[in-house]
Amino acid sequence: MSTELRVTIDQLVAPVPGGIGRYTEELTRELIAQAPPECSVAGIVSAVGEEEMEQLSTLLPGLAEIIRLPLPRRELALAWRFGATSIPGRGPDGTWRSPKGMLHATSPLAPLGRHDRINDPGNQTVVTIHDVLAWTHPESLGSGTVAFHKAMAKRAQRHADAVVVPSHAVASELGELLDFGDRIRVIGGAVSAKLQVPVDAEERAARLALPERYIFTMGSLEPHRRLSALIESLAHPDSVDLPLLIAGPSAWGGLEVAGVAAEAGLAEDRVRTLGTLSDADLSVVLDRASVFVLPSASAGFGLPVVEAFSFGTPVVHSDAPALVEVAAGAGYTVPLSHEAGYPARLAQAIASIVDDPDTVERMRVQSLDRARAFSWADSAAGVWQLHAEL
Repeated sequence: MSTELRVTIDQLVAPVPGGIGRYTEELTRELIAQAPPECSVAGIVSAVGEEEMEQLSTLLPGLAEIIRLPLPRRELALAWRFGATSIPGRGPDGTWRSPKGMLHATSPLAPLGRHDRINDPGNQTVVTIHDVLAWTHPESLGSGTVAFHKAMAKRAQRHADAVVVPSHAVASELGELLDFGDRIRVIGGAVSAKLQVPVDAEERAARLALPERYIFTMGSLEPHRRLSALIESLAHPDSVDLPLLIAGPSAWGGLEVAGVAAEAGLAEDRVRTLGTLSDADLSVVLDRASVFVLPSASAGFGLPVVEAFSFGTPVVHSDAPALVEVAAGAGYTVPLSHEAGYPARLAQAIASIVDDPDTVERMRVQSLDRARAFSWADSAAGVWQLHAEL
């Protein structure tokens, strides 16, 4: 008798897949590759169109099937939030499929309902909670998003067989908010195999107008990301005279990057947003950066840090617990405390690295070594082991 692990892959066709989309794609692909004998992996999605179904089949060719539920994403989220967990979906042959079984949700979007964990071990649900922003930095999220994440976390507390988090830092923070007992498991992420310097790197660098030396970061002006502090650091007397390139949007919540830079007294060409980058373009920008900076006040895992490490790029990061955990000393840690002085500390940290060749080389070696500690193969093995134990 074969066993099917059903994975929620709806984030891959969300309007903005984001980091969870990357996580879903990479983990699911490796779960397929590492499926034990007599085991297969299926995908679960909301009521998407045929074009999205073909996209998913192409992206994850080893899926045994894709089960399409009858509700669109928004309505499905509402239904699962309020306990409608028995909504069946259709398989590729048109027959109805029960949502029950061995389910691995790659986000809080999951059918979390009452079931008999002891007498029905084949019916199990594992949900992934990536961070605790809904509690610690609700201002960075919309009120609807905050309400959804809190509601689904409470449903997970009552009904999930296990909860996966990406770091011990999140495990600790989540455990202080909700009592999950011994059901929390730490299974982190890794760098995508798609992040490789392409053969046309020179052409891409020219198209992106990359300067010879620059500071690089990823993110938006969401308050918890502290991008404003990094921009302000460029105006500090101790700052190096390098431009800042940002992979992310030019505005958020009525704030504009150009406006923040102007208010800090910076020239127009000192800060530039690059928008959303393809994997190939991101690889080129990361590889050529003088330093990568992640100033966030909160993070679930800090994948951009590991991505920068994989190119041997020096990293400056805040002392947010997850970033300290993931970097493990391979980056330069800047304390967040005494917020008024944070931009100055960022400026000084960046300057101490980029103008010292010996420091750059030492950090390059440490970065590459730390990046090797993470792999999607290990992550997938952890997921399969977790379901086997359940």
